[in-house]
Amino acid sequence: MTRKKVKLAFIANDSARKATFKKRKKGLMKKVSELSTLCGIDACAIVYSPYDPQPEVWPSPMGVQRVLAKFRRMPELEQSKKMVNQESFLRQRIMKAKDQLKKQRKDNREKEMTQLMFQYLSAGKIMHNISMVDLNDLAWLIDQNLKDINRRIEVLTKNAQSQPQIAAPAVTDVAAKVEDKGQGSQHGHQGFDINMDLMQKQNWFMNLMNNGGGGGNEAMPIVGDVNQQNGFWPNPFFH
Repeated sequence: MTRKKVKLAFIANDSARKATFKKRKKGLMKKVSELSTLCGIDACAIVYSPYDPQPEVWPSPMGVQRVLAKFRRMPELEQSKKMVNQESFLRQRIMKAKDQLKKQRKDNREKEMTQLMFQYLSAGKIMHNISMVDLNDLAWLIDQNLKDINRRIEVLTKNAQSQPQIAAPAVTDVAAKVEDKGQGSQHGHQGFDINMDLMQKQNWFMNLMNNGGGGGNEAMPIVGDVNQQNGFWPNPFFH
């Protein structure tokens, strides 16, 4: 059974607070001892409390003085290099939380635009009620996907070129087979039709982005004209 997470807040009950103090103080001294033994470092602990007239120290008063003297001999910059107080600790936590929030917003925005992209591709057009912010974000996402596809095509092409090539049959042999079977024309046009289909889809995609997919929104401006003239898309997810 897992332990229940302790709420870090001041304990109002006096007896419960005193019992917790004794328990945690004992655990703290044990941890300092383990740290010093396992890692071979100089360490000490000084604990003041309202329940004892004298502070409790570890490992001994002489040991504490030796560690403090060694610390004071260090340059002031080294002394305060990794030192934090409550204010600086909270600032570090706040900055870390802000970075996590920024990353989460970016991921959410990218997922939102990906879903929107598939909706428009299924509909075959871009709706006229989309805002310019969404349109620019969508254009950036599509551009990143296209770059990723081009990179994969280059890798596949290089892998195919590195493999041993099979000698192609002579042109005369191919022509003879086409005349004998009477089906070469159909198969020959199949590859041409595929290439034409890809070209038509590419042209349809460019018209879709620039003219709103023929949805009757001629007043919609061309996406990213200014940025395309400069040769790059902005990253909209870092607004």
